[in-house]
Amino acid sequence: MAPPWIQELHLNSLTIPVTIINKFSVTPSKPIPVKPGDSLYLSNLDDMIGARVFTPTVYFYQSDTSGGTFQKPVTEILRRSLADVLVPYYPLSGRLRETKNGKLEVFFGQELEGALMVEARTNIALSELGDFAAPNPCWEPLIFKFPNEEQYKVLEMPLVIAQVTLFTCGGFSLGLRLCHCICDGMGAMQFLGAWAATAKAGTLVTEPEPCWNREVFKPRDPPEVKFPHMEFMRIDERSNLTMKLWKTKPVQKCYRINREFQNQLKSLAQPFDDAGCTTFDAMAAHIWRSWVKALDVKPLDYQLRLTFSVNARQKLKNPALKEGFYGNVVCIACTTSNVSELVNGKLPETTLWVREARQNVTEEYLRSTVDYVEVDRPKQLEFGGKLTITQWTRFSIYTCADFGWGKPIYAGPIDLTPTPQVCVFLPEGEGDCSNGSMIVCICLPESAANKFTQALLIDSLST
Repeated sequence: MAPPWIQELHLNSLTIPVTIINKFSVTPSKPIPVKPGDSLYLSNLDDMIGARVFTPTVYFYQSDTSGGTFQKPVTEILRRSLADVLVPYYPLSGRLRETKNGKLEVFFGQELEGALMVEARTNIALSELGDFAAPNPCWEPLIFKFPNEEQYKVLEMPLVIAQVTLFTCGGFSLGLRLCHCICDGMGAMQFLGAWAATAKAGTLVTEPEPCWNREVFKPRDPPEVKFPHMEFMRIDERSNLTMKLWKTKPVQKCYRINREFQNQLKSLAQPFDDAGCTTFDAMAAHIWRSWVKALDVKPLDYQLRLTFSVNARQKLKNPALKEGFYGNVVCIACTTSNVSELVNGKLPETTLWVREARQNVTEEYLRSTVDYVEVDRPKQLEFGGKLTITQWTRFSIYTCADFGWGKPIYAGPIDLTPTPQVCVFLPEGEGDCSNGSMIVCICLPESAANKFTQALLIDSLST
């Protein structure tokens, strides 16, 4: 019988009929310090190939219980507050373009194009969506995409795309797409928090004041690449991993992991050097092993990679980042193993590899990353032998997203299946992980889902 501290969450399958009522550009409500033809520098951390994406998130808000519907006009309040917050966050009202060497920059055309806001309606109530504990790919219609939009397109796109969908019960959702080239997760929370606080107060609120200053991450002259940067290396796909994930339609599986399980796992995962580990180290190691075992990856000597983002803000001393910096300050940590060593080894060994990869991200590693991208700018995402774990548990996403209608009943991503080699750790519910539980979301072919569930529940805990 499954231990009570792990629970698989079953996602409702449904169709959400959405009718778009209006689309309009949102430009800064006051003059901004750029003129037509100006451009802004993006660092190589902003311009890494993995950042050339939009990060979609959705936020659900219940109706005002006092009257059954919101007394304030939702779309108009969100539009006005976005226009206000785009004054200090004016780079988000520009567009991206490539320069002659393929590097991206923010530019401002003859007419300021601004963000895009979409107003939509649906003929169902929020209650019909079912459980809000975990992201559901069926919520995809709540995020606006252009007709025939190319995957990973960022050039000449609005850098903020917001869809407000009104439900029959009086509740609404905010589907948001932010360009990752402009902000990482912490930066996105800062922008979202400013927008929400401005909407709630009815006047501009920016604490802290946003700081652009991407030049702080300019490459050295000449560049000095001091690490191998396996996170960027091309690995030929000679395993069955890609075929299992990309040529069969994967399913999104979500699990609620209680604090008790995390603590027990962390105790069992302690590396043999007695230097300890974090809960993330233990969870990442356990998920990676369970995923590879469930997929039954062959051949056994095939080289695998686990990558994950590390926030390097606190590691920067020369110089320290200014408060309010909202650009990308993440490095991609990477550890490697062949299939046999990973699935036949012990959990503490894998945890040690994860811990070492995390600790290897220093200020010098970040500078080396900037220089590596300058010397050999990757042109496409590399998926060979890779699982990427993204940690959202430290984001105060529920607190940041109170626009005046209370905290959302769900805040986070929607659909991982377009990039099935990504796993996400999410906080559970509006407490922003106050009870210590997390939601783990991962993609698997249907044929491997049960094996993964069993490996997750009992596999490494008995070693």
